[in-house]
Amino acid sequence: MALIANIVSGPDAKRLLLLAHGFGADERDLGGLLPYLDAEGAYAAILPRAPLPAPGTPGFAWYDFGDAGGYGTALDLLNEFVDEQAAALELPRAEAIFAGFSQGGGLALGLGMLAEYSARPAGVLAMSPAVPTELDIDPSATDVPVLIQHGTNDPLIPVQRSRDLARRLREAGVPTVYREYPMQHQVAMESIQDAREWMNKVVAGERPDEAIPEDPVELVPAMTTARFDAEVLQSEIPVIVDFWAPWCGPCRQVSPVVETIAVMRQGSYKVVKVNIDEEPAIAQQYNVQSIPMIGLFRNGRMERSSVGAKPRPQIEAELGMLVIP
Repeated sequence: MALIANIVSGPDAKRLLLLAHGFGADERDLGGLLPYLDAEGAYAAILPRAPLPAPGTPGFAWYDFGDAGGYGTALDLLNEFVDEQAAALELPRAEAIFAGFSQGGGLALGLGMLAEYSARPAGVLAMSPAVPTELDIDPSATDVPVLIQHGTNDPLIPVQRSRDLARRLREAGVPTVYREYPMQHQVAMESIQDAREWMNKVVAGERPDEAIPEDPVELVPAMTTARFDAEVLQSEIPVIVDFWAPWCGPCRQVSPVVETIAVMRQGSYKVVKVNIDEEPAIAQQYNVQSIPMIGLFRNGRMERSSVGAKPRPQIEAELGMLVIP
């Protein structure tokens, strides 16, 4: 399948720059980054369009989220596209920068790290990357520097995934730089500036590599099925559980309220959150049919719940807590 693409190349272009867009976008989406990433026109930018319509959006998708097989198919398609463009533009693939956002970021990483794609680029820029399977990093990929960027407030792809991914890359010997920013599922001027500085270092022959910072302490940590029994049902103090999902607007509205409760009730209550998309077994067990739902657990069972985005005093009252002014 031939991909529709937007090619932006000036007469002085010396390297390829792959810019693969994310879910629901198209081949024009990342073009707006070029004046900031490549003001001098040193790159021939190739911006392909994903092959699948993205449901609920006017744009396109590389694969269905969670479909590891679709991810592999998209990698093969994008790999062929890069080869074709490198030949047409007479620019070596080995000197290219592979970059992408969200699904596109995960694909750029796959092309740079997996054994199936041994024609490595000079570097990989992964912005808020979505990777539906754990990357099996090939030993030969340790020559490819990687920059991973992510928003701390990303409601679609948890920032912890990129933190963990960056650590796995460094443990495998891949020169890796990790940056996070106070933003959602997006790019920001600060992140673009960091990307350009990193690209300049890679082009100069450097292999930037930095220790990954320790994870910040989360006010409301995420809870998994494997830990739910020990952390919630067997807890010696009452536990408040925020059932939410990334696509839920009211969940984002109530999230700061839950964080406030966590701060004000520290020591008396434990406060955690459960992403019902990632932990459907917990949601089914407690009949979570509408979100946000805030549940109060005590002595191994859910005693009360509050459904919907509401002010803190109302949530606390519905949970049977002594309301703190």
